[in-house]
Amino acid sequence: MSPSQDINATPQERDALAGEYVLGLVEGADRALLEHRIEREPALAASVESWRGHLAAVDATAPQIPPSPGLWARIEAEIAAILPAAERGRGKALKAGNTLADWWNNLFVWRGAAFAGALAALLLAIGLNGALDRAKRQPLMVAVLLTDANIAAAVVNTFADGRVEMVPLQNIAVPEGKALEIWTLWDRAVGPRSVGLIDRARTTPLRLDQLPLGKDQLFEITIENATGSPTGRPTGPIVAKGTTSQAL
Repeated sequence: MSPSQDINATPQERDALAGEYVLGLVEGADRALLEHRIEREPALAASVESWRGHLAAVDATAPQIPPSPGLWARIEAEIAAILPAAERGRGKALKAGNTLADWWNNLFVWRGAAFAGALAALLLAIGLNGALDRAKRQPLMVAVLLTDANIAAAVVNTFADGRVEMVPLQNIAVPEGKALEIWTLWDRAVGPRSVGLIDRARTTPLRLDQLPLGKDQLFEITIENATGSPTGRPTGPIVAKGTTSQAL
């Protein structure tokens, strides 16, 4: 799309043009014309700012910062060590006085590097966000709570960010006036501690703020009064129990 085209461009065309501008692919008279359009077209200006936000690391329209002394010499030495012989030969064929900075400023090289860098940055960001999101959802440890009939009634998941939650796998009947209380036991000398009280079987976060949590730690569900155990210890029948193990 040409920078001189009017404001009737589709959103996709406008966004592509904004991306080319931010990547430094629009020059000379076209660049001046496009900058004039950006000043008077809010939609185009918004697209430019959006691209700048995504590609700030390779924004060719941002104010330039002078390189430190000797930077080009260091880059030249490093690239000379890895450039194929053909490329080095091409570099020698450049006119006398041309430095690596001139080569670096070559539009073909810079455009390719900028676009590749932008694409890599976007893919890396997407990949990292996806990986982090998956890591948050993936439990580190699990405890499958089994009934006396060896049926999985619930599972306790422990996550990397410190969250611990119980997820019911079966519909657990709760008598009227009663509740389900969840307990954990990590040391018999200390005894079980209540970490949750619910009126029915539902996914619920467990309160283990200051309590230890490790492998082979016991979790169990008991039937207690609606307000919880009167003694601070399990008193009602055990619905299900199980110990933690490392998640696969």
